[in-house]
This record gives sequence, C-alpha cells and structure tokens, in this order.
Amino acid sequence: MQALVGWSDALLVALLVLPVLAMLLGFALGGRAAERIALWTLPLGLAVALAIGALVLHQGMPLEYAMGGWAPPLGVALRVDGLSAALLLTTALVITGVGLYARADFATPSGVAETRASLAFWTLLLGLWAALNAVFIGRDLFNLYVAIELLTFTAVPLVCLKGSPENLQAALRYLLFALLGSVLYLLGVALLYGAYGTLDIAQLAAAVRGSAEPAALVAVVLMTAGLLAKTALVPLHLWLPPAHAGAPAAASAVLSALVVKGSFYLIFKLWLDLLPPQYGQQIAQGLGALGALAILFGGVLAIRQTRLKMLIAYSTLAQLGYLFLVFPLVLSPVTLLAATGEGTPPAWTGGVLQLVSHAFAKASMFMGAGLIAIAMGHDRIGELGGLVRVLPVTLTAFALAGLSLMGLPPSGGFAAKWLLLRAGLETGQWWWMLVILGGGVLTGTYLYRVLAVAGFSGGESAPRPLQPVARSRELIVLGLALVSLLLGLLPLSSFEVLKIGREGDETAAVEALTQPAITGAVWP
Repeated sequence: MQALVGWSDALLVALLVLPVLAMLLGFALGGRAAERIALWTLPLGLAVALAIGALVLHQGMPLEYAMGGWAPPLGVALRVDGLSAALLLTTALVITGVGLYARADFATPSGVAETRASLAFWTLLLGLWAALNAVFIGRDLFNLYVAIELLTFTAVPLVCLKGSPENLQAALRYLLFALLGSVLYLLGVALLYGAYGTLDIAQLAAAVRGSAEPAALVAVVLMTAGLLAKTALVPLHLWLPPAHAGAPAAASAVLSALVVKGSFYLIFKLWLDLLPPQYGQQIAQGLGALGALAILFGGVLAIRQTRLKMLIAYSTLAQLGYLFLVFPLVLSPVTLLAATGEGTPPAWTGGVLQLVSHAFAKASMFMGAGLIAIAMGHDRIGELGGLVRVLPVTLTAFALAGLSLMGLPPSGGFAAKWLLLRAGLETGQWWWMLVILGGGVLTGTYLYRVLAVAGFSGGESAPRPLQPVARSRELIVLGLALVSLLLGLLPLSSFEVLKIGREGDETAAVEALTQPAITGAVWP
C-alpha cells in the first residue's frame, strides 16, 4: 500500500487520461480495434478505481491533485473523498459488466466488415466513462459543466444507435432537455463567478459562508433546475422512457444506472457542499416533494406498462425519487447537529447506498430484459409465460435485482430504505416514511406482474427460444444483481468510508446553522 501512496497523483490523472486515450485510439483505428482497446481498458480502469479506493481507505483522508501545480482559482484541482471513491468504483464495475455483456451485440469478428454501430458504441462507452470520472473528481464548476456536457454528448448517440426514426426522435428529445439544462446550469455558473470570482467549490463554500449574496441562492436554484432536467426527475422526465424504448440493452443499462446519477451527484454537491444548510432547508422540502411525486407517479405508470423494458424505465423514474428524499432528511437541523458526532448520519448513508444499489440492480434488469427480448423475440409482459424454463438464470437475476428495488432484506435496497426510514423517524418527518413504504408496495406490484407471468405460466411445454443466449451473458446479469443484493449484508460500520473528507464540511454546516445573521442576509 505504501508503494501506491507515491502514485496517487498519477492515479487521479489516469482516471481521465486512460479512457480518453483509449477512446481516441479506438476511433482512429476503427471498429475492430476499438472493441479490443475497450476490452483491454476495462480491467485497467477498474484496477485504477480499486487502487484509488484502497488509498483513500488506507490514508483516511481525501486524495487531492492540483493540475500543473497551479492551485485554484488559477488552476484546476482534482479531489477524491470517500463518496467519490465509492462512485468511481461503482462506475468502473458497472461499465466493465456492460462492456463484457455488449461484446455479443457489438463485436466485429475476423472476416466480417466493420459496422458504424460497433465503432460508435465502444468509443462512446469509453467517452462516457471519462465523463463520469471527471464529474466525480472535479471541484471546479465550469469544468464540471464540461464534464456533464461530455456525458450528455456520449449518452445521446447511444440512445439512437439503431438509427430508426423513433430512436432519432427520442434522442432529439433527450438532447433538447439536456441543452435546456445546460443553459440554466451555465447561467448559474456565470452568476457565481461574477459574485465571488472563483468557481472552485471549496473556495465558493467558504466565500458564501463569509459573505452571503442573494446571487448565490439564485445561481444554485438555476443550476439545480438545469440538472433536474438531465436527471429526469418528474415532471422533467419526458425524455427518459422514450430514450429507453429503442435503445440497445447495454445503452439503457448505463443510461439508467450511471448517466442520470452524474447530474444528481452535482445537485448533491451544490446543496450539501457549496451552500450553508439554512439556504437549502426550505428548498430541500420542495426537492423531497418532487422525489415523492416521482416515487408514486413512476410506480403507478410502471404498473400500467405492457412492455418489460418500459416497465423498467418507469421504475427508474420512481427509484430516482428516493435519492431526492435525502435532501430534507440530511438538511434537517436534527441531522446536522448529530453529524459532528460519531458515525455517518443515516440519511447520508441511506442515500448513497440507494444510489449504488440501484445502479447495480438497474443495470442487471435492463441487460436481462435485453436477453429476454433476444430469446423470446419480444418483451411483451403478457406473453412471457414459461420464461423461467427458457432463461432461469436471467429470471433469477431479475428477481434478485427486484428485491433491492422493493427494499426487501437482505438487499442493498432494504438497507438504504431502512436507513431513510430511520432518518425520517429521528427527524420527525413521518410523511417521507409513508412515501417510502408506499413506493415499496408499488414496486412489489409491478415486479409481481412480471414474475407471476414468467415464473408460473406457459403451459406444459416450455416455449422454444428464437435465438440462443450465451450463458456468460446471463452470468454477468446475475453477478450485477448479486452485488446489489450483497450490499445489504455489509456492516454499517463499513460505510464510515463515506465520511472521509467530509468532517470539516459537517462542522462548518453546524456553525452556519447557529448563525442566523447569515440567513437574514439572504432572506430579508
């Protein structure tokens, strides 16, 4: 481990340089080479993420690197704390699984002409990985804007790889919402820079605590509105279900598991790291209300779907809602005052665990739906009778991932929702508890529709699959589902790693909470 300490700066740079170089090299050499380069990059990128996570855990402090030796605001700094280390590792694992799964769909065998879709998929996957890494380790709001734009412009083409008119229409709708979000985000960045002369999050947080400006709150609200459009939170969700409808299964997996989490992470940073808590306590209730609406609205619409892939897409809308319940629970004065004590606040841990467990579960479900469509020739829920005898491993994986979405023990989703329920009880916000429980009932209802048909129908003889499905692809789907399940078996003490790099932020938050003069400067 000591040998890795001296390489910490190089590892942080490698998070960005490795996928970008692989993307450019693959694009230059063509589809067949792009596939091979991507498959070699997957384990290397995973090793880098593991090494960084191990370093953060070993040192008990965040890793920081000022690029070129120039500190902010003149330079750009990279930072990995406990939370970003967990998200970097989650991203690496999911993308590695998606890449291995996608070989059968986007491979270019020897002697076969290269296809445009194959070249596009592998280069876009690597670019998307680089963008997510940049989001999770960036500290400068403008550079984070560049990262989130790169994320958008790699995700949108993945949606329309099939090239049908419906896919192009869905991609254009996605692009329209994303560009609207970009404009709002950039307006907020301009306001903050004009008011404080820096865009480094740590420096901005200190400046806002010392001298409150109304522009700070206006800027963050604008940026949040833009990021909500990219996250597809209800009512800005209209682009997400159509985008999933015709996208390849691998593209849907990264879109639902990772892409929408990148913009959510920036919202997380804006309200919990940049602004003092009293700025956000009222708005946090609004974000929580939108999250509750997403949970209930997405769950009801998922129940009404006739296609499996669309059911999973609307399930994503609902599960994203749980993430926004974190804001009113974490920004509660009860939670903030307890945060300086021992342990990580339950709402904080529950929110991160929900984010990570949902990423693995939803990647597994979308890729499993892709295998079902290959084997059965369709994904119509009412006609999946006897699927358990055709793809037993895939259906098992789907059921295990569903346990996490429902919040049943011993899954990661159960631990996440239990911690959110506990936070609601401790802070006296019982209304969010009702939403969480109601969301679990809706999730169980739409998952039961699928499992009841696929597991217990179909007559005496099993339906004959139209195309064989490689067992290796089923095992990848099962592996991701098992990760989402096994997260719930980890002891809560293991999540203390999430607190690394946040101790000073929590102390500053409590100090700000006890200074009503600052609140008065913003709310006359």
